[in-house]
Amino acid sequence: MHSTTIAIRTATLEDVPILRSLIAESVRILQAGHYTTEQREGALGTVFGVDTQLIRDGTYFVAEVGKEIAGCGGWSRRKTAFGSDRAAERDNALLDPARDAAKIRAFFVHPDWARRGIGSQILEACETAATAEGFSRLELVSTLPGVPMYGARGFASREAFEVPLENGAKLPVVRMTKTIGSK
Repeated sequence: MHSTTIAIRTATLEDVPILRSLIAESVRILQAGHYTTEQREGALGTVFGVDTQLIRDGTYFVAEVGKEIAGCGGWSRRKTAFGSDRAAERDNALLDPARDAAKIRAFFVHPDWARRGIGSQILEACETAATAEGFSRLELVSTLPGVPMYGARGFASREAFEVPLENGAKLPVVRMTKTIGSK
């Protein structure tokens, strides 16, 4: 097996159609062992989906292998903790790096590229960028299948809770935090 070069770049609005497809495939396949079909389908488009604010802010990344987008994820300097453009609760107010934790957001890997370090590479790019903007803490809301990866990268579980979905189902998730930078 030869090594595969994974390139991390900032996402563009032109990537949105590919990202929508990648996110749906990732959720339907990689989260099947943790969530029911009702939960996965209920979360697609609201909890799981593209947040174009992250793309416009320049804080959303894609991992490319050749010309194929293999994964995506980002960070935010805004208060919204999770969700797509269609999420019910959004707060686009800016965070204060001296007081607030930057938000790690919307990580998805294509099933064909799962467990090859793509999520970790995107997370590293997010941590570097957030540190450069003065943040010393990160916070995220992880899906159940994401908890082991984030835990291995130094995040601590803080609170388990359920997100109510439009179809009446509830999605169990975990709030996690990490201290970064050299403050």
